[in-house]
Amino acid sequence: MPQLNPNPWFFIMLLSWTAFSLIIQPKISSFISTNTPLNKPQTTTKTTSWTWPWT
Repeated sequence: MPQLNPNPWFFIMLLSWTAFSLIIQPKISSFISTNTPLNKPQTTTKTTSWTWPWT
């Protein structure tokens, strides 16, 4: 069965993972997020209870 022969496909898989690990991944990891979260102080809002006219 030819699909069980790993001879050509194993080399292609190894080559593609090497290219991904050494070339593509560092380029993707070097991008800096443009929308960085800010460290804002947490503010608490004072809420008042609703006065229902029918109770």
